[in-house]
Amino acid sequence: MAEEIIIQAQQRAWLERSVLQGYVTAYSDHLHRGRYAPNTRRAYLCCVAHFAHWLTAERHTLAAVNKAVVERFVAEHLPRCDCPYPVRRVPHEVRAALVQLLDVLRVEGAIASAAAPDTHLARELARFDAHMRDAGGLALNTRQQRCRIVAKFLTGVFQAEPILIQMIAPRAIQQFVLGSGAEWSAGTIRVIGGAIGGYLRFRAMAGEAGQGSDGDAVGIARRGDRVTELLTAIPRAAHWRLASLPEVLSDAEIDELLRSFDPPFRSHRRAFAMLRCLTDLGLRCSEVANLRLEDINWIDGTLRLAGTKTSRVDTLPLAVATGAAIAAYLRDERPRTSNRAIFVRHVAPYDTPIRSGSVQRAVRAAYKRCGWKRSRVHIIRHSVASRLLQAGTPMKEIADVLRHRSLDTSAIYTKVDFSRLASVALPWPGSAS
Repeated sequence: MAEEIIIQAQQRAWLERSVLQGYVTAYSDHLHRGRYAPNTRRAYLCCVAHFAHWLTAERHTLAAVNKAVVERFVAEHLPRCDCPYPVRRVPHEVRAALVQLLDVLRVEGAIASAAAPDTHLARELARFDAHMRDAGGLALNTRQQRCRIVAKFLTGVFQAEPILIQMIAPRAIQQFVLGSGAEWSAGTIRVIGGAIGGYLRFRAMAGEAGQGSDGDAVGIARRGDRVTELLTAIPRAAHWRLASLPEVLSDAEIDELLRSFDPPFRSHRRAFAMLRCLTDLGLRCSEVANLRLEDINWIDGTLRLAGTKTSRVDTLPLAVATGAAIAAYLRDERPRTSNRAIFVRHVAPYDTPIRSGSVQRAVRAAYKRCGWKRSRVHIIRHSVASRLLQAGTPMKEIADVLRHRSLDTSAIYTKVDFSRLASVALPWPGSAS
């Protein structure tokens, strides 16, 4: 059990007279297990005391406490709070404390677990997500992005009403995909149009899944919808295959990027090890974040990638420099944790792996230290392909290293091998031969 956190008498009284009284110890233990600093635990407990005082004043029962009540407290009460001293009123601090409280109350069985809303839209998105996962094999990030786009479109057309495909007008699809038009790039239009097209094709194929049995929107989906006219209404942005040149970093720029980690800073070993995974192995940010201790075979010098974007298990050679950077992080900087992820959080709650956003932020911080205005992290992966190509590596091996399903995906990098292009380029008419 964690040591008792001392708070002021007024705040202690608010907790003891509230519906939260029986869960204060469990909450303190939860923060202690997450290795929150003592000052943070005290601040969070004071936030909970303020919330408890408000619950008492509003006469809320414990069963009524949920995310919506928390948001109402933060959004409506805090801006006009006149509760007596002492109280905590910083919105992001209060929200963080109460998110942890909800987790504790759910674990203790005091409140119901958070459940997805049972609405027409929620059920439709769940079916669409399952179709993308099972029939298309799409990665989680792609499915989430498409569900967000489709949810926004369906909400604008149907609000909370049943979803009837035959009620969608082609003009509505055109307006949604194009948006305000002028400031949207061709890439954005392709992403939105692709999501809507994927959803419509799902509705056309839904009859094969045998969903639904009545005459409502689900029953319509069971028979399969006629979506040909809607599909042809999706605007197509101009796009020439392999037309663009990928941006790459030169060898000198890669060296400069790596040297930006020489002056020590907080979590610099973790950031450096993650960057070496990107520059040496061409991993994606999500692949770096998902690495686990058992994925490294130190004896054979290999790295195993499971559950990647291609849904395969791949084995890559572990570069010496990459292995040394990971070993230095594991030995000298990684917090004590039972989590098997290689890269974990360095702030509470501990025992939690990082997400891909942490990798992206580490790279962008390195860009900034180099004085660059770049923001795209994927150019490092492009640079790995370009470096392999310039070293004479066959395209098939480049595709294997980058784990591309098709050689066509890797073919774009042939356009940045300027030395080979120069050898086959015809002289400009009128120039000296």
